[in-house]
Amino acid sequence: MTQDGSLVEYGARRVIITITAIFCALLEIVDTTIVNVALNDMKGNLGATLSEIGWVITAYAIGNVIVVPMTSWLSQQFGRRNYFAASIMLFTLCSFLCGQATGIGELVIFRFLQGLGGGALLVTSQTIITESYPAEKRGMAQAIYGLGVIIGPTLGPPLGGYIVEHFSWPYIFYINIPIGVIATLLTLQFVRSPKYSEKKAAHEIDWWGIAFLAIAVGSLQYVLERGHEEDWFSSSTIVVLAITAGLGLYFFIWRELTYKNPIVELRVLKNGNLRIGTMLSFILGFGLYGSTFVVPLYTQAILGWNAQQSGELMIPAALTTAFMMPLIGQLIQKGVPQQYLAAAGMALFFAYSFWGYKILTPDTGKDAFFWMLIVRGVGMALLFIPITTLSLSTLKGQQIGQGAAFTGMMRQLGGSFGVALITTFMSQQNQVYRNDLAAKLNTNSAAVQQRVEGMQHSFIAKGMTPDVALKSAYQSLDYSLSKQAAVLSYMDVFLYLGILFLICVPFLLMVRANKKKKIDISEAMH
Repeated sequence: MTQDGSLVEYGARRVIITITAIFCALLEIVDTTIVNVALNDMKGNLGATLSEIGWVITAYAIGNVIVVPMTSWLSQQFGRRNYFAASIMLFTLCSFLCGQATGIGELVIFRFLQGLGGGALLVTSQTIITESYPAEKRGMAQAIYGLGVIIGPTLGPPLGGYIVEHFSWPYIFYINIPIGVIATLLTLQFVRSPKYSEKKAAHEIDWWGIAFLAIAVGSLQYVLERGHEEDWFSSSTIVVLAITAGLGLYFFIWRELTYKNPIVELRVLKNGNLRIGTMLSFILGFGLYGSTFVVPLYTQAILGWNAQQSGELMIPAALTTAFMMPLIGQLIQKGVPQQYLAAAGMALFFAYSFWGYKILTPDTGKDAFFWMLIVRGVGMALLFIPITTLSLSTLKGQQIGQGAAFTGMMRQLGGSFGVALITTFMSQQNQVYRNDLAAKLNTNSAAVQQRVEGMQHSFIAKGMTPDVALKSAYQSLDYSLSKQAAVLSYMDVFLYLGILFLICVPFLLMVRANKKKKIDISEAMH
């Protein structure tokens, strides 16, 4: 055991612990996106409405984001090994129950419980992997953990598409079971629990803090996940939950700043680097989950690809990230300033977004995406490790675990905000562009009439009567107009995502390095 109470492992034991932790992190993140491509099958099989089936994603996200900020405290309360093993068991059991669900209500409940188990896997995996390595090798530990966080959202759609295409939707949950069982056994056998603080008695536990946190974050997550579908503040449910989230957040902050043993130590945010890093983690989540959401949506909705084809498109970028991660870890260990690496990542993400803005058309070919997505893969690798290290580099002792929980939660919330805002923005822009294009489309124009007549003759040649052919011609023209409006809205998303990342570059360069000593990656990723 080292001076700070952490446990460095060696040899085969460290290899086993590393593999166990990275698989658990992958399990959690892949499960966030793998269900997206199976929603239609679930909807038909369970007899659910479109609104109801959306809860399969929402319930998991709410459970996930509630437990993340409490993970550091729960690890101290129950012992890291016990808490980690219990979380894997809960996640695995609920995966089985999700596959066995016979109704939408059952599935939503089991997904929420699965999210509670899964939320712990990310932050705890991060700590376990990092502490298993000596200080001089922890840059590589960061890279290993980063692989799961960055690649996981990319692996979900193609894996889910393959399973749904060749098996049935319950198997997207069943594949978790053997990995979960093995991970539980390995955790109980090999993972050890360092002692950072004494276990609190029941009367000392911040029960009100837990309640306020669950109410605030759960309500906020619901608003973000369901707001667009329910037309935001025109829905009384959204209004009530938005107010609930605001009040819950207010009382949570008040409780944590006044209680003797807070469940989340907010005072750690006095650290300037952590404040900036927390904001950057939010933007990282925004870009990571937002771009993972937009590209498959565009290829399926506009280009007509199936889920498996859309998922496979993202694989080269994921492999690029996997290749880059160890190199970034080595650069940090050699003393390359993290803020410069992260700024380069932001600049590359701007290049990726602007590239997307330039190539999108109603019939963009598959080859046009390749190098654009490779640039995204390199950019994401440059962002994750430096931002995490910068966020936590000037913290000490127990503050580091608390800071890691903040950055993890903000990355998750950033993803939720990203998907919610992108969905709403695209819907609004789509309507604006459609109205604008329709206003410019004069049906009395000779060119328009000529095009309609050409399509009418084409439909008549296929056996339609003249009146039906004319109606079909106008419908075809309307479809082309809608498709062009949708493409323009996708272009705007790429452009504004890029501008957002470009704006962050000066802020990154303003972050101060730790002057007293070379940044210890062992502290940064505690």
